[in-house]
Amino acid sequence: MVSVTLHNLTKTYSRSGTVVNGINLDIEDGEFFTLLGPSGCGKSTTLRMIAGFEEPNDGTIHFDDLDVTFSPPNKRDVGLVFQNYALFPHMSVSKNVAFGLDVRKVKGTEAARRITDVLAQVGLADRAHARVDELSGGQQQRVALARALVFRPQLLLLDEPMSNLDAKLRLEMRGALRDLHEETGITSVYVTHDQAEALAMSTRIAVMNTAVVHQVGTPDEVYARPATAFVAGFLGRNNLLDATVRSHDGTRVQLTLADGSVLHAFSQNAASDVTFEVGSHVVATVRAEAVTVAGDSDVNVLSGIVADVDFVGYSLSCELDTALGRVKVDLTGSHTRPQRGDTMRIALPEAAVYCVPAERQ
Repeated sequence: MVSVTLHNLTKTYSRSGTVVNGINLDIEDGEFFTLLGPSGCGKSTTLRMIAGFEEPNDGTIHFDDLDVTFSPPNKRDVGLVFQNYALFPHMSVSKNVAFGLDVRKVKGTEAARRITDVLAQVGLADRAHARVDELSGGQQQRVALARALVFRPQLLLLDEPMSNLDAKLRLEMRGALRDLHEETGITSVYVTHDQAEALAMSTRIAVMNTAVVHQVGTPDEVYARPATAFVAGFLGRNNLLDATVRSHDGTRVQLTLADGSVLHAFSQNAASDVTFEVGSHVVATVRAEAVTVAGDSDVNVLSGIVADVDFVGYSLSCELDTALGRVKVDLTGSHTRPQRGDTMRIALPEAAVYCVPAERQ
C-alpha cells in the first residue's frame, strides 16, 4: 500500500478558472480518505490529478517518496471506480473482472485464482458466470470494485461510485465498502458530496469548497468541531447566527445577535482561531438536533412561528421564523407534532453553541 502527499496542488482551466487552488494533503498508508464537498468544489479534479488523468499547473503529487506528478496513469498502479462503471454488458462477470489482468498480461491459473478470490471478497462468488446486464445496480458496482482490485493496486480511487444507486442499495454498499477496506487495508481516496457516506465510511475527511480545503479531520472532528462556517453549514442541519462578542471572562462568553438579544456560550466550544476579543465578529452555530423546546429555566430562548414540519421517521424536522431569521429544529421523542403557524419557544443550549470565525464563511 502507499501514502499520498499533495503539495500546493493547483489546477486552472482557461475558461473556468482555478478549480483546485494550492491544496496540501497527507493521506496515510491504509486510510479511507474522503474528499467531501458540493458540486464544482474541485474534489473530482483533485482525484483525476492523483490518477494521472489531469496534470496540475503547479504543485506535486508523491506516492510515498516517489514523485508521480507527471507520470501517466498506467505507471501509477491505481485502481479506479467511477460513477459510470464502464462494464461490458455482453460479457460475464468473471470476464469483466479479468479485463485488468489481461492488460497486465496476467493469465492462466494465476488469473483464475485472483478472479475467484476477489469475487469472494465483494460477495459475487456465485455470480461469476452471469452476464453483467443480468445484475442489479449494486451487483454491477461490486463488479466494478472487483475489477479495480483484482490486479492488487497500491491505491484505490473512487469517484462518487454510489450516485446511481437507490437509497437502500447505497446503505448496503456503504457497509460493503467499509468491510472491504478493513479486509484489504488498501489506501483509498473516495469522492462524494454525500455527507452521510463520508461520515460513515471515512478514516478522515477533507471538506472542500470553491477550490480549497476548509478542514481535514476525523468524522467526529469535522462534525463536532468545524473549522469554518462553511463546514458547519455543510455537515448536517446547522443554524448559523452572526454575532458580536459582548463579554468574555475566560470560561463563558456573551454574544450579541443581530436582533440585539444575548447568546450565552462556553469559550472552549470554538474553532482554534476564534479569540473572543470584545467587539470581534464570530458565527455562532447550533445544530438542529441540539435545539430543545424551551423550559422555564432555560437560557438562550427564542420564540418563533412554525413555518415547516417534516416527519422523517426518527424525528420531526421543523423550521421556525424568528427575529434572527429561519431556525432549524429537529425534535425527537414523544413531542406533540407542531403545526404550521403555531408559536413555539425554543432553547439553544449553552453547551451546544459552537463558534467559528466570521471571516471564513
